Amino acid sequence: MPSLSRREREAMDIVHELGGATAAHIREQMTDPPSDSAVRSVLRILVEKGHLSAEWDGPRYVYSPTVSAHRARSSAMRHVLKTFFGGSVEGAVASLLQLEEGKLTPAERARIKALIDEASEAGR
Repeated sequence: MPSLSRREREAMDIVHELGGATAAHIREQMTDPPSDSAVRSVLRILVEKGHLSAEWDGPRYVYSPTVSAHRARSSAMRHVLKTFFGGSVEGAVASLLQLEEGKLTPAERARIKALIDEASEAGR
């Protein structure tokens, strides 16, 4: 799919978070929101690019993502891995673990260890 501008990405993030939203709801959630017409233009472009669908609901459209949040997450992670970590999962995980605000609880560490063990078993 075509790449997204900063505003398009912000709108997509909001729609994924909400699961579906009107232009007014999206604008309310935006950082330093543009005009109503600018938000509607961004949404129209996202529909044209195939990232959003628009369904008429009374006096307004409700916008929904055309790709599931799971698929969008996977695509975004592949992009981040390729762009910032040269494809290295190890590098990405190390970076996440080094974040100050990313301190893990013992339960989170245990779940991550279990995921690593499962991935190791599957890779045999």
